[in-house]
Amino acid sequence: MELQVTNSPFSQEQAELLNRLLPTLTESQRIWLSGYLTALQGAAAAAAPAGAPAAVAAASTPSVSKEVTVLFGSQTGKSQGLAKKMSKKLEGRGFQVSLSSMSDFKTSGLKKVQNLLICVSTHGEGDPPDNALPFYEFLHSKRAPKLDGLRFSVLALGDTSYEFFCKTGKDFDQRLEELGGTRIAQRVDCDVDFDEAAAEWMESVLGSLSETSGTVSSPASNAGAAAASDTASEYSRTNPFQAEVLENLNLNGRGSDRETRHVELSLEGSNLQYEPGDCLGIIPENDPRLVSELIAAMGWKPEEQVTINKNGDKLSVQEALLRHYEISVLTKPLLEQAAKLSSSSSLKELVEPGHEQGLKAYIKERDLLDLVQDHSFKGVSAAEFVSILRKMPARLYSISSSSKASPEEVHITVRAVRYESHGRERYGVCSVQLAERVQLGDKLPVFIQNNPNFKLPESQDTPIIMIGPGTGVAPFRAFLAEREETGAEGKTWLFYGDQHFTTDFLYQIEWQRWMKAGVLTRMDVAFSRDTDKKVYVQHRMLEKSKELYQWLQEGANVYVCGDEKKMAHDVHATLLTILEQEGGFSPDEAAEYLSRMQQQKRYQRDVY
Repeated sequence: MELQVTNSPFSQEQAELLNRLLPTLTESQRIWLSGYLTALQGAAAAAAPAGAPAAVAAASTPSVSKEVTVLFGSQTGKSQGLAKKMSKKLEGRGFQVSLSSMSDFKTSGLKKVQNLLICVSTHGEGDPPDNALPFYEFLHSKRAPKLDGLRFSVLALGDTSYEFFCKTGKDFDQRLEELGGTRIAQRVDCDVDFDEAAAEWMESVLGSLSETSGTVSSPASNAGAAAASDTASEYSRTNPFQAEVLENLNLNGRGSDRETRHVELSLEGSNLQYEPGDCLGIIPENDPRLVSELIAAMGWKPEEQVTINKNGDKLSVQEALLRHYEISVLTKPLLEQAAKLSSSSSLKELVEPGHEQGLKAYIKERDLLDLVQDHSFKGVSAAEFVSILRKMPARLYSISSSSKASPEEVHITVRAVRYESHGRERYGVCSVQLAERVQLGDKLPVFIQNNPNFKLPESQDTPIIMIGPGTGVAPFRAFLAEREETGAEGKTWLFYGDQHFTTDFLYQIEWQRWMKAGVLTRMDVAFSRDTDKKVYVQHRMLEKSKELYQWLQEGANVYVCGDEKKMAHDVHATLLTILEQEGGFSPDEAAEYLSRMQQQKRYQRDVY
């Protein structure tokens, strides 16, 4: 809608200026501007002359509660970290903050909440994270109360390479509005490179809350709060540590069609801390072969300079594509932007409404080279093209070491991804970099991603059941190394599976040593290609259903790590079957039993 002098309080000159500016703003710029203006208004009201009637400043925006509830739903810890950061910022401005996981929040108190902030990720194919599920189901049930007095805002985390980008956050945002809530600030949907968008959401929310509660925003105190929250570690996702590679071994035996790398990195001098269950983030590099082919296909010169950030920093297009941008994955937002640069009518048609299935099919297992080979980008400069690319996302790997057992080191277990699609060989960006191009003594940019939702029990006497086929066994190597160092007495049971016993039994000698030492009480294995009928970990679980149920009754914690799409679902279904078979539960009672275990943090999953 265009501003006119007749439909706004602006002069002709102001209206013209705004009409030129507003259409050019990005969503994040509009959100920032909204927060800036509300904060400015609040500061102006607070600075009103002493003689001015107090009611004048408060008339348009009545003061509201300074109590804020911050809820997070997080699978890997990112949303939880952002929720904590937001809470510190709020406390720095005088708000009383209640921070909680959605699974720990008492839904009976929701009706009393006036200010609600939600930080939530979307997991798998549009699903809520495990610790968000109870609250999500409650809110979407008939038991959800009317929330006419609620003010809320949602920060959604996701990945645009997935079809249901930020779906959980969108669902919360829509449902809270349906129940009568009003927004403190508009929802922000964050891609994998979320720092800037999340910071803008925080400032927008803070500005609005400060204005409506009568609190004046203090830039100095905000800076102090931000600094305080960042002092925990010098190195982070935005400032990774250059870790030296100490070891890089192939764990698979000769003749295996798999390649699994055991990589050991030095953290000496970094002051980075981690616990079993946490992840290591690596900022990878693209395959030089793919970069060269892309530059050649576009007809660019490798040394041509491009701007890589808002600061105006420049790199050659070869370096930028190698280290800075994602080029191995296509996403819907990328194709929508690319269609504006391309003269290809077929590409423009592909991104139009009504062609969603065709777009989804095209995106699958194709990369940027496919895009430029399939559609015309003649005359598009390197600078124009890289401006639509997203930054290289970090790859997260479950840590397979204990810092108590391996001080100032971190170990990961990574399977090299190689496959053929659309007539070309494809390579996992980070996994094949580790397998083919990383040598001892090289350095990799790394950071620690804490995961509070996948942790050993507080009591060392608690039995644990670990289910991790393939590289999903990585965190359980860390669990057992930790329990050996701490002298934990609780029983341990590992279910492990892969293709072949002789070539694919990862860390076999270590499990055997821990069995002999009593650190690992039981181990059941399933090698799917060694028998006529494929046998997986869930089959071994069913074979031992009586003993497994007994362990659950004794209070054992269950941990599952690995493939989310199939393995985790099969394991979950098997646990339900065991509860029905051995415990006499109905299907609903078995589901409720596992739900209770999740709420009690006795059933934890690190699935991807």
